[in-house]
Amino acid sequence: MFSVRVRPVLVAVAAVLLLAACRDAPDPPAEPVPVRPDWRVAELPPPVGATGRPVPRDVARCPDRWYAVGGLVDQAGETRPAAWFSSDGATWAPIPVRARTFYGRQHVLYAVACRDDGMAALGAKAGGVHGNPRTGTWVWRPGGPLREVPASFELFGGPRAVSASRLAAGPGGWLIAGARAEGAAVWTSPDAEGFVLREAVPGLAGDGRGRTAAYDVAAVGSGWVAVGSLLPPGGAARMPLAWSSADGRVWRRAVLPVPEGAGGAAERVAQLDGGPVAVGPVGDGFAVWRACAGCGPQPSGPADVWQRVGGFGAAGPGVLSVDSLAASGRRLVAVTGDGAQRGLWTSRDSGVSWRPVITPVSMPDGGDTAMVVAVHGEVLLAVTDGGVRSQAWWGVVPEIDR
Repeated sequence: MFSVRVRPVLVAVAAVLLLAACRDAPDPPAEPVPVRPDWRVAELPPPVGATGRPVPRDVARCPDRWYAVGGLVDQAGETRPAAWFSSDGATWAPIPVRARTFYGRQHVLYAVACRDDGMAALGAKAGGVHGNPRTGTWVWRPGGPLREVPASFELFGGPRAVSASRLAAGPGGWLIAGARAEGAAVWTSPDAEGFVLREAVPGLAGDGRGRTAAYDVAAVGSGWVAVGSLLPPGGAARMPLAWSSADGRVWRRAVLPVPEGAGGAAERVAQLDGGPVAVGPVGDGFAVWRACAGCGPQPSGPADVWQRVGGFGAAGPGVLSVDSLAASGRRLVAVTGDGAQRGLWTSRDSGVSWRPVITPVSMPDGGDTAMVVAVHGEVLLAVTDGGVRSQAWWGVVPEIDR
């Protein structure tokens, strides 16, 4: 009798618990709705009398204009530096270029930064016995040409050279982030007319904890925040790092948080209204970190305490990378690569949540191709080079994303 009477009750209780569990279980996260800008194409015209196809490699936005830099390549594969500006993102005009050295006349400009009094760029051309990049800087002031700034070979090259990656401009001057034989290094300048190399700097360069490299830099007030990675001794997995400095000379290091056992790198950084945000590949996706303003030992200077605030994307068939990151207000726009395709993403809450953006053209990740972005308010600018044709695209963020 006992078993006959109780068994239905147990079955009923189990059914109730199962239904309750089904009701209480969280719904699987919905796929974010893609953002669909009304992309409009704009051409990058070659300078008067010049021949060759434009090969843009970077873009920037300053208060009253957009800049794009890259080069021209002719049918024989010969290159020359090139730059463009636009007041609205829709109509572009070339900036006159004045090279002064043998390799400068062959440069392709690959990084650009600007502030109210002008623009500066990094350029390079492989050359010499070993085919290493011959890197140099360029500077533009209103009303003049984009001028090459001659420098000694070992400022960026030589046996200790590794990379000169990115360039930033701010009230404190201009700063280049990269790496030398000792690890992460920077170059500083008050006016972009000549840079001073700062290598083997304690906290910035490698040490007993491993080898460092800096990939990007952003101006934060009158100081700087750089991001990169650390490769521990004998280790196979990189760890993401950030450095902060008030003057470009003394640097403080911070290890960015990642899940236990995961590795990665902070590859791009941008300054938002609320402070710097870094993005980089970690594990099988992209992580987003934000600096905690006022949490460091010097609350009035650049922050050196970071929190992971979000993530997006998924692993592809190859190495994950962040190719471009731009900010305006609380909005971020990023270009990522997964080894097969490049993707475009946006966040309007300082990097916490992200949505994919429908790109104006499909862009493979690899080969002689590129996609970079800039943003100003609700206007997105994407410059693409598919290896055959290069174009600038601009579009207003649609109402659904506002």
